[in-house]
Amino acid sequence: MDIQEDQKSDQFRVTAAELRQFVERVERLEAEKKDIAEQIKEVMAEAKGRGYDTKVMRKIISLRKRDRDDIAEEEAVLELYMEALGMS
Repeated sequence: MDIQEDQKSDQFRVTAAELRQFVERVERLEAEKKDIAEQIKEVMAEAKGRGYDTKVMRKIISLRKRDRDDIAEEEAVLELYMEALGMS
């Protein structure tokens, strides 16, 4: 093996080790994400058991993440479309 081939081999080992670290980090995060999703499911089940509408709760959570102007624009377009279809 010449020096150039040896350098490529070293580069590959470093790259493989780094790649392995990235993959393992993502795997850990995926496991955490699964745990968090299960916790959210449990909270929603508890809320449903206490009589709350979880579909509406999810909509509220979604809306709270968005900009007020964006929401207002969407509602205006929705109202316009509903009028056009004779639904209002």
